[in-house]
Amino acid sequence: MSDTAALTGLARQIVTAELLDETKAGQALAQAHKNKIPLVTYLVQNKLVNSRKVAELASENFGVPFFDLTCIDKEAQPKELVSEKLIRQHRALPLHKRGNKLYIGISDPTNHQAITDIQFSTGLSTEGILVEDDKLGEAIDKFFDSTGSGMEDLGDVDLDALDVEAVDDNKDDGPVSEGADDAPVVRFVNKMLLDAIKGGSSDLHFEPYEKTYRVRFRTDGVLHEVAKPPIQLSSRISARLKVMAALDISERRKPQDGRIKMKISANKAIDFRVNSMPTLWGEKIVLRILDPSSAKMGIDALGYEDAQKQLYMEALAQPQGMILVTGPTGSGKTVSLYTGLNILNTAEVNISTAEDPVEINLEGINQVNVNPKQGMDFSQALRAFLRQDPDVIMVGEIRDLETAEIAIKAAQTGHMVMSTLHTNSAAETLTRLRNMGVPPFNLATSVNLIIAQRLARKLCSSCKKPVDVPEDTLRKEGFTDADIGTFKVFGPVGCESCNGGYKGRVGIYEVVKITQPLQRIIMEEGNSIEISDKARAEGFNDLRRSGLVKVMQGVTSLEEVNRVTKD
Repeated sequence: MSDTAALTGLARQIVTAELLDETKAGQALAQAHKNKIPLVTYLVQNKLVNSRKVAELASENFGVPFFDLTCIDKEAQPKELVSEKLIRQHRALPLHKRGNKLYIGISDPTNHQAITDIQFSTGLSTEGILVEDDKLGEAIDKFFDSTGSGMEDLGDVDLDALDVEAVDDNKDDGPVSEGADDAPVVRFVNKMLLDAIKGGSSDLHFEPYEKTYRVRFRTDGVLHEVAKPPIQLSSRISARLKVMAALDISERRKPQDGRIKMKISANKAIDFRVNSMPTLWGEKIVLRILDPSSAKMGIDALGYEDAQKQLYMEALAQPQGMILVTGPTGSGKTVSLYTGLNILNTAEVNISTAEDPVEINLEGINQVNVNPKQGMDFSQALRAFLRQDPDVIMVGEIRDLETAEIAIKAAQTGHMVMSTLHTNSAAETLTRLRNMGVPPFNLATSVNLIIAQRLARKLCSSCKKPVDVPEDTLRKEGFTDADIGTFKVFGPVGCESCNGGYKGRVGIYEVVKITQPLQRIIMEEGNSIEISDKARAEGFNDLRRSGLVKVMQGVTSLEEVNRVTKD
């Protein structure tokens, strides 16, 4: 029992209760510490123990009351008392306030720091109540939906009185000027913005043509037309959008960039990135919706398989090296990077990012907008970061050899560097960097992990139906004989709660750890095919295989996987 004696706290209680053996408990404790997550969370996420059994055991041994979160009274939960950052950082959920006492739900009875920090923040006497870890994560997300972080209450928003601000990176934020104050146009534009947010869209396209004007939303990766206002309103709609984004309404011959901040509730604001471009029949204006909460969804919500998630978490725990995320525009690279940054974002870590432009604003991270016209490009920002005692550096995109060389040197000298490239696979990322002029040795010794990704539409759980696909067709699509017969293929139907049978999107990933055999091929200047074949031999799924896994899980359709992972 010497190993058990070496374990303390909850880990020791779990071994004593024979829920886990000593070796696995020790390994789990070390890995949880490495990943900077509570032991209970690590155990439950990796299905090493039953969530309820651990909660009941901890309750009994630590004398902390146990509460079933399925019985929670949402109306009694104190709103806006504890900040979202504290709640998510400590995985501690406000349950009830009685007088000067606040009760919070926690899954780890040894999490005294949560109680201390929340007590200090609120000034209330704080007491922990034990809850199941898997239910806790869901309850925290629902808590913020119910306090106005969701979009369910937007139907009653006054379109005339909506609080909209222009965001100018070179000026103080201020209210929108009175220009283009045309009441019907104001209402129409505000309605379009709110409809896009409620519908979960990512982009809005305002497009003038010779005889028509149309508005399209990109929802779940696919564009669809939502409105056709009169062509006579074209210039007034453009002017309104440009005023909202603090753009020059008199300049109609050059593209312009701006931002809009829309406050839709007491504690929820959405940013829009705005670009205007002169076309043959007027200015086309495209808005990208930037929702900061997308970076706080947590790694479990992104769609990584368990082995892939573990590889990403292990790479984030490394003190130095480079993590590269690759894929086409709109494939979710920024959310993947920011989810990792959010995990690393603690008071002990200095994080700096250089982006073009900054899309998601995160407190605790030093974010820089690159501006080549003013001499601030990615390489300049990187040089400045290295003089500011960094731990983690994120570069929005590696576009040239100079940026690549500085980033690689930083990764080789004790810094964690994260960045993106526009390539189609992990293997092509390495050959692309080599073609830029990066020496193979530097690549092999600096890159820790490469993530290639796509976003696929998820089948609507309310209306999806099984589809009969012949075995020969399944084999041609890439399923193995071992796969066939073990799963059902589902297809889209379409109902009131979805868009043509699909609702939401999920990531499809190729996560490749640079192992010694792969390092050898890189240093021998192997091509992308050789690198890809070795990655498969090392057990890393390519994008196609990861997509087929999502089909077998019933998450998406075979047609959708074919759309986003064309071989």
